[in-house]
Amino acid sequence: MSSSQDEVIAFLSCPGNYPGPEQPVICIESHGSRVFLHADRAYKLKLAVAYAALDFLTLERREQACRAELRLNSRTAPDLYLRLCPITRQSDGQLAFDGDGQVVDWLVVMRRFPQEALFDRMAVEGRLSEPLITELGAEIARFHASAEVTPAFGRVDDLAWEVEKNHREMCRYPQLLAMDAVNDLYSASRSTLVSLTQCLEQRRREGRVRRCHGDLRLANICLYNGHPTLFDGIEFSERIACIDRLYDVAFVLMDLDHHGLHPLAVCLLNSYLQHGDMNEDCRPLAFFLSLRAATRSFSLANGSVRQQDCALQQLKADKARQLLRQAQCYLNDESPRPGVPTAC
Repeated sequence: MSSSQDEVIAFLSCPGNYPGPEQPVICIESHGSRVFLHADRAYKLKLAVAYAALDFLTLERREQACRAELRLNSRTAPDLYLRLCPITRQSDGQLAFDGDGQVVDWLVVMRRFPQEALFDRMAVEGRLSEPLITELGAEIARFHASAEVTPAFGRVDDLAWEVEKNHREMCRYPQLLAMDAVNDLYSASRSTLVSLTQCLEQRRREGRVRRCHGDLRLANICLYNGHPTLFDGIEFSERIACIDRLYDVAFVLMDLDHHGLHPLAVCLLNSYLQHGDMNEDCRPLAFFLSLRAATRSFSLANGSVRQQDCALQQLKADKARQLLRQAQCYLNDESPRPGVPTAC
């Protein structure tokens, strides 16, 4: 993160700088942003960082990303995403929200919701139900039906790039992940992709590759006003977000399986298929599920090596190894195959 943002972060961390009565500020950090929770609002700041698929180093890029985030996430969560807000420097040199001075950074302003409303928290606590998951399947189907068709993306070469990326990243953690298993998964993934080439290309030509969510994990779904709500979709990479619709829904199916909620994964997929606007050929689904599990595996492995707390470090490492096995199970067609009901 650029040191030039230190002043902005300090400003956002101070309760007295916010409008209204002074209340505590809670900060939540991800790899590309910090969210400051105050009163009934959440203020999201893009960090001045750059990764392989993300570049927020300049003020202009951060503004563009904020505008894209507001526009894209308004498709699924219009009541959550409220507006953009500049952080400005006033004539006295002090920072302010939406003042008339020079813009030094940008925020996405959202309505705040309780962390207990996140679906990953609900999954851990056993609060996800079949009626709620059925409604979620219908909501994802509705979103996909109206999403922009993007035939320039979602080609077999794009998926081959995902396979290569997963393998390259997993190979960074030989101390955590068994390299024999990583290499076996890589070989099986490449072979499966070749076998699905014709099917995948037909799906792309039929308009099933769309501007989707791109990161449809349980952590990016919340219960808002009593309804499942998708938020925090990918705004910074068309390659990641413009994908096959089944690849999008595969993330949440995989996540439910990872939480030991296979019956709810089946429920979700059946609801999604029932409410969809097109008949689905689910042959690629096991491959998509495997890709999602592999991606989460190396992400958690990375989180483990960066974690200072020994207990959390071990927990993330165990989950990374579990997800590697899960990715193998999807491709090995082991019975029962997680997340793929007979309806497919």
